[in-house]
Amino acid sequence: MTGTSTPSTPAMIDAMIDAVIDWYRSSARVLPWREPEASAWGILVSEVMLQQTPVVRVLPRWQEWMRRWPAPVDLADAPTAEVLRVWDRLGYPRRALRLQDCARQIVRAHGGEVPRGEQALRALPGIGEYTAAAVTAFAHHERAVVVDTNIRRVLARAVRGRALPDRSYSAAERVLATSVLPSERGRSVAWNQAVMELGALVCTARSPRCEQCPLQARGCAWVAAGRPAPEEDTRRRQAFEGTDRQLRGRIMALLREHGETSPAALAALDPEDPVRVERCIRSLLADGLAVRAGEEHASGAGAGGVGTNVAREAGADGAAAPDGLRLP
Repeated sequence: MTGTSTPSTPAMIDAMIDAVIDWYRSSARVLPWREPEASAWGILVSEVMLQQTPVVRVLPRWQEWMRRWPAPVDLADAPTAEVLRVWDRLGYPRRALRLQDCARQIVRAHGGEVPRGEQALRALPGIGEYTAAAVTAFAHHERAVVVDTNIRRVLARAVRGRALPDRSYSAAERVLATSVLPSERGRSVAWNQAVMELGALVCTARSPRCEQCPLQARGCAWVAAGRPAPEEDTRRRQAFEGTDRQLRGRIMALLREHGETSPAALAALDPEDPVRVERCIRSLLADGLAVRAGEEHASGAGAGGVGTNVAREAGADGAAAPDGLRLP
C-alpha cells in the first residue's frame, strides 16, 4: 500500500469515502438481502443471523427462513420447535427465539410492518443499537451510524493508525464513526454498506489485503505509521472444546434431529462430568430452548430436577425413569 498522508482533514475524509464507495460498486458480493426487492423484514432477519456468524453459514439458513416465513406474521404463528430446527447450527439459538418474539411484537404493535426509526426498532425484542442502525440504513435508506466489527477495524487503521479497534466499542470510536458519516442521506447509506464490506473482504483482522485496498492511493494512517503491531492482549481465551457452549450445542443438535432426547442420551454426552450436563440442561431450560419431556407428569421438581435426574440415572433399582428434554 503506497502513500504517506493520512485521512485527517475533511477533504481527505471525503476522498476516502468516495474511494471506498467506488470500490464497493465493482467489488461487493451479490447477496439476496442486498437486492432491491429485499424486504425490511428480510434485511432485519439477515442482520440478526449475521451477528458473530459468517455469510457462508448464514446464506442457506436465511434462504430457508425466508421461504418459510417471508413476513413477520408467518414467523409469529410458527411452532417454536420448527423455528429452532430451521435455525439449525447457526449458533446462539436464543437469537431464533428473539426473532420470533420480535415478529410477534411487529404484528401486535406495528400491523406486521417493520417499524421505521431507530427508537422504534430498539423497542423490539432482541434488537440492539447496531441492528436498529443497520435496518434503518439498509432497509429504510435513512442516515444512521452503523458500526460493526468490520467498520471499527477499517476506521481504526485508516484514521487512527491502529492495527485493531479497541477491545470493546469505545466512546472514541463512536465519536469517530459519527464524525466521518456523510451528511447526505444516500451517501451515508452507501458509505455504511461499502466500509463494512471493505472490512469483511479486504481490511481483515489477520491478513489484510492492502494491495487490493481502495485506500492505497488515498493514505492510510496505519500504513503510514509502518503497520504497527496490535497492542498485546493478555486476556485468557477459553478454547471451544470442552465448554458449556459446546455441550449446549450438542444437546440442541440431538433435539433438532429427534425432537426429544432421553436422560440416557443426555448423560452419555459427558459421562465423566454429570454436573456439567446438569448445568447445561438448566441453562437451556432457563433460556426457553428446551422443556422437559413429560413435564406434565413431573412430581413437582423444578428446573434443577432434570439435571439431578440425569446425574443419578443409575440410582436405586425400581426408581422411576426421569424425563428427558424436548423442543418447546
